[in-house]
Amino acid sequence: MSRALFFALLLSAWLPPPPAAAADWVIPRSSYYVTEAQQRFPDFPPPPAAGSKEDAADLAALKDWQLRRTPEDCARANAAGHAEFLQFFGDISPFADPLPAEAAVVLKRVKEDTDWAVYGVKGRFNRDRPFLRDAALEPCLGRAGGKAYPSGHAAISRVFALLLADLAPERRADFLARADQAALDRVIGGVHHPTDIEAGKRLADGVYKAMKKNRRFKADLAALRALLPAKAGKR
Repeated sequence: MSRALFFALLLSAWLPPPPAAAADWVIPRSSYYVTEAQQRFPDFPPPPAAGSKEDAADLAALKDWQLRRTPEDCARANAAGHAEFLQFFGDISPFADPLPAEAAVVLKRVKEDTDWAVYGVKGRFNRDRPFLRDAALEPCLGRAGGKAYPSGHAAISRVFALLLADLAPERRADFLARADQAALDRVIGGVHHPTDIEAGKRLADGVYKAMKKNRRFKADLAALRALLPAKAGKR
């Protein structure tokens, strides 16, 4: 055996094995409340076929919003760019300000589980962002990466809204309206088709339904309810 081969084998024995996949190395799959199998949604419907009437309506709606949107619309949409709980609901949150650390932990778990469900469906259909499909479209949110269908912002804002509605049911309409606006802002901003956001809402309903069957989630939801200030749901 040559000296070079000897040292190569010695080095390979000393180094830790590489990760199976880059995504697993960077962001371990989250399954706090929704299992990996539950995150797959194998029967999720596909986006409109390219060139179909529904697809053409998607692009027409985006062009209409591009003509009508205001700087204030774009600023509002940009403010929720990271799809975090406080970006969506900070001003109407039923929790104390600042957000209790215990609540932040649970909400982070909810977001990570939802994100993984979104990533899986996006990867299955690979629908391009609208501005990549029509040169006449220019987003005011920047040329976002990733795929378009379904909208992750629409999904996570609705999951958060459904959770808040369980905590403060008398304010359900307010929370869902805020999530609907957050979803629509992605169309107004030019980074999602209307059918992307409807798919995001559909996926959110499935994710939250699965969460509510999970024993750990039920316990964490009860813990969140205990963190609410008195009369928090009656703003």
